[in-house]
Amino acid sequence: MGQRHLLGVDGPLRRLVEADRLTSVIFWGPPGTGKTTLAKLVASASSKEFVQLSAVNASVKDVREVISAAQERLGAVGRGTILFLDEVHRFNKAQQDALLPSVESGVLTLIGATTENPFFEVNPPLRSRSTLFRLEALTEDDLIELINRGLQIEGATASEEAKAYLASRAAGDGRQVLTTLEVAVALASSRPTENESSQQQRNQPPDLTMADVEAATDLKALRYGRDEHYDVISAFIKSIRGSDPDAALYWLARMLTAGEDPRFIARRLMIAASEDIGMADHSSLLVAEAAARAVDFVGLPEARINLAHATVHLARAPKSNSAYLGLGHAMRDVQNLPAGEVPMHLRDANYKGAAELGHGDGYEYPHNFPGAQVDQEYRPDGVSDRVYYKPSGNGEDK
Repeated sequence: MGQRHLLGVDGPLRRLVEADRLTSVIFWGPPGTGKTTLAKLVASASSKEFVQLSAVNASVKDVREVISAAQERLGAVGRGTILFLDEVHRFNKAQQDALLPSVESGVLTLIGATTENPFFEVNPPLRSRSTLFRLEALTEDDLIELINRGLQIEGATASEEAKAYLASRAAGDGRQVLTTLEVAVALASSRPTENESSQQQRNQPPDLTMADVEAATDLKALRYGRDEHYDVISAFIKSIRGSDPDAALYWLARMLTAGEDPRFIARRLMIAASEDIGMADHSSLLVAEAAARAVDFVGLPEARINLAHATVHLARAPKSNSAYLGLGHAMRDVQNLPAGEVPMHLRDANYKGAAELGHGDGYEYPHNFPGAQVDQEYRPDGVSDRVYYKPSGNGEDK
């Protein structure tokens, strides 16, 4: 399920597999997006031998044994070998280096799988010899299809509400949704039904309710539709703007519990850092940007701590919208007033012939003056008297 950008009719991975021309690759993506399954499917469509190792417990000796067997197989019967190395980022530099000669010579076709950013966790020589394919989290439609398949195999049914809730809680993780489904089916099968004997219950296909899936996830289902998505994020940002860290943390908890995309939350924090805090606390944008990076680098559930850190910092920071308002005033002038010419002394004079056109004439280099400041006009006629930036007097904006 999913990965249509790679496996669709014109997808690059599909074309390489169908032509049996796949070279070494690294599958990078969140848990439960099909990296291991995809590697096995690739192997089933290939004429090559398939060998699987996990970097969690494999040693350099294991790798060398695979390489030796691959060389013998290639020499004896002309058959190549695909080595699927799960959690490739868990290999240290020496272990990764042991693979290099065989990958480079073509003795091994490496398929590495990792949930970590390979630009940080995979040695550059090995990464440069591999094609990187990024797998995306499964969509809710993909997860619903997986749930339907699972229900069919289990001989069970479920309400549309229960299926939608399971899909929303899985955060794009197919393995998680199937595991949770198994637990929910077991709970539904063991649920006593009024006026039916145990034998009758066993003969009835289990029907999953919201109570079953809530129990399987050990979480209360939160109503969180399209309206709630926008209303809750609005309350979150307004709580930060209003300097109320307790309210902001509550709305953050509501979003995380309901399965909101953490990247969406991180983006809104970055916007708030400049729109509502801006010049009053220059560190706020850095904190928000670091939290956004942590969401990708650390991932949930731990990244919720980084989001909470940024949320409290922004809520407690002094507030100023002077930069935001100033840009708004400048944008209105750009749209409503004639566009004045760039003054001659500010024009680019760093090309042949510019001096003959008068470009740069009269420009005063600020570093030649005390305090690196000099009185000269930096705007075109028509807006030279306009004031856009008006310090708020709060925090560093003083």
